[in-house]
Amino acid sequence: MTLAEKMLPRTTAAEPASYALPDGLSLFAIIREDLLHHDRDWTLPGFRAVAVHRLGVWHRTIRFRPLRLIVKRIHLSLYRRVRNRYGIELPYTVVIGRRLKIEHQGAIVVHGYARIGNDCVIRQGVTIGNRTLDRRYDAPVLGCNVEVGAGAKILGDVVLGDRCRIGANAVVVCDVPADATAVGIPARIIGKLPEA
Repeated sequence: MTLAEKMLPRTTAAEPASYALPDGLSLFAIIREDLLHHDRDWTLPGFRAVAVHRLGVWHRTIRFRPLRLIVKRIHLSLYRRVRNRYGIELPYTVVIGRRLKIEHQGAIVVHGYARIGNDCVIRQGVTIGNRTLDRRYDAPVLGCNVEVGAGAKILGDVVLGDRCRIGANAVVVCDVPADATAVGIPARIIGKLPEA
């Protein structure tokens, strides 16, 4: 079992993901860490998308109902702004680890039941979603330190192992082992990274 599978257990529609910030960090601590990982540039669309996602996750933990409703409205407004202005659709139901980096803006769609590990990089034009409408809750699981190239599509109930690389415009419809590189349509594994 990989680190990703231990860290990001699968759920079903009947068993939704838990709404908690990674490693029990506070909202401000996790957003500060994300800001540092985005080179301290708060104007980057990727940082803004991740920060709005963190706010959405945090709002689910507020017990005082009136405050939760206010924060929910703020989150929805910011989420729509990020989606419509920057083209990054990252619902708060997605489970993401620490230090997710979204390199560029535009045409990034992440399925609401997807799971993304620590230190992953996502570039423009990436879709992380389901393959067919009759299996709506099948969503990819990305391990830790996964890099997804521009225009890549990761579809269905697949697991990408830790430290794997997905080439630009690849269409991934099967599992990719740890330390591997996948390219092409449909994606094929072309090699593994040398062990240290």
